[in-house]
Amino acid sequence: MTTAPPQELTRDQKIYSMLGTLLGLLLAALDQTIVATAGPVIQKDLKIEPSLYVWLTTAYLVASTVLVPIYGKLSDIYGRRRILVVAISVFLLGSLLCGLAQTPLQLILFRAVQGAGSAGLFTSAFAVVADLFPPQERGKYQGLFGAVFGLSSVFGPLVGGFLTDTVGWHWCFFVNLPIGAFALLLIATRMPPLKQARATNPAIDFAGAATLSVAVVPLLLALSLGKTTVHPGETGFLWDSWQLLTMFGIAVVGILLFITVELRAADPILDMRLFGNRAFALGNLAAFVAGGSFLGAIVFLPLFMVNVVGLSATSSGLTTTPLTLGMVAANISSGQLVSRVGRYKAIILASLAVLVGGFVLMGFTLSPDSTQLSVSWKMVIVGVGLGPSIPLFTLALQNSVPPHQIGVATATGTFCRQLGATVGIAVLGTVFASSLAEGMKVHLAEATQGAPAEFVSQFSPGAPSTEEGAAARPAFDAAAVKARIHASFEAQRTRVADTLQKQDLDTAEQQAMMTVDKVARALKQAFSDAVTDLYKVSILIALLAFLVTLAMPELPLRAGPPAARPPAE
Repeated sequence: MTTAPPQELTRDQKIYSMLGTLLGLLLAALDQTIVATAGPVIQKDLKIEPSLYVWLTTAYLVASTVLVPIYGKLSDIYGRRRILVVAISVFLLGSLLCGLAQTPLQLILFRAVQGAGSAGLFTSAFAVVADLFPPQERGKYQGLFGAVFGLSSVFGPLVGGFLTDTVGWHWCFFVNLPIGAFALLLIATRMPPLKQARATNPAIDFAGAATLSVAVVPLLLALSLGKTTVHPGETGFLWDSWQLLTMFGIAVVGILLFITVELRAADPILDMRLFGNRAFALGNLAAFVAGGSFLGAIVFLPLFMVNVVGLSATSSGLTTTPLTLGMVAANISSGQLVSRVGRYKAIILASLAVLVGGFVLMGFTLSPDSTQLSVSWKMVIVGVGLGPSIPLFTLALQNSVPPHQIGVATATGTFCRQLGATVGIAVLGTVFASSLAEGMKVHLAEATQGAPAEFVSQFSPGAPSTEEGAAARPAFDAAAVKARIHASFEAQRTRVADTLQKQDLDTAEQQAMMTVDKVARALKQAFSDAVTDLYKVSILIALLAFLVTLAMPELPLRAGPPAARPPAE
């Protein structure tokens, strides 16, 4: 197979291509945070059972992840423009249908359609940058794309809350339509095809796509639904249940079949020979491991900020803003730095070292007495450590393959990162849930020791949840419990006339209120212990990512237009 010399693009073509692609990526990135904010209202309006609520996210995640490698291969074959048009069209169709959904089942199915479109947006965005700019200039532009993810987590909750409160949750989906239509217009009319010429007619690898689905879908479902404890009304299975073991077994068979099919395919979705390239193989492994700490660093912080620091539930979606700002700043600055020095490995290693430091601070200094300010500056450090990983690992992978396989390389890196994030959230979620359950058991027993039995049941905070939207629900509302206790004692006082009896009731009420304060403190301690345990595990994940990156060879970044060349060993 040969490739033609790269097409020379005008400045306007590059600008419009970048703008259209950025808008497409913004659609997918914003949608996740907007929908998360509107989730509780959607659940109430459509009367979605708690056991089905998690599927609003799971359906999107599974469809998005499994199609990433397929979109990458198709974009190499048919060009970025055509695949972007298809991906945005599918995403907008899913958005329209989600906004029109009238039942929980409809919304879940249409979220899967959205996810199918978003896979092409994530994959094509970074591949387009690779087509427009040589590797030495690419970093600063890929940093902009990485910043889109960070900014979406700040503006998404604001937009989602505004739309839900003013015009209704349906517009959290309809808002995608005008943005997507403008992106489609730019891409269809102003973007060049961005297609590498091929000497042979490509054959679509249907067998590879089918076996990839068999491998990935049950794996993602098992990782998403696995739990250490399944409470009534929750969706999920115990890790050692036959359901999850069956899913993992099917995934293993699917992986073996996929590898077998790809080794024999004339034009595979994923050319297994690429993994003979040390830079490509270790780059994907590093992206996978780094992805394992990405979501864990973000998802559980709102739980800490609401239940320990005491921020209002309504602002829980914005509690990670300092982390986001650190990510955005590091994304942009690291890309600019790579473009200036022409090297990326040292910058990735430096960012992972900062990430380890941030996790150490989180794992050993968070406490029930932590304030918003004391946590916020630590979040910034974690964000600075996380920021460069998305664009720079992508740059390293793209630089390790010939131009006609950039789409596959980008998709593989994205797939590995998303799969790593899914595995990471499953591992860290298990650590968090186990630690929290044990901490609540121990600390609540200490706090309620000697308390009247009739009040102990009121002190129970209920089962904690880490599902989407859970951060907006405090585990224990001390003020509400105190109000109920006070009302109960007031009712008793109205029924007695004896002064001594009233004094006894006053004393009993004071003791009950003190117990509530002890319970509140105990729960803060349990949440603090669980979050710090989670970050201590994250330290190990970040260290492993550092070591894998250290072993990854660094290939020189080309300063001129990309030329066809075999992958370097």
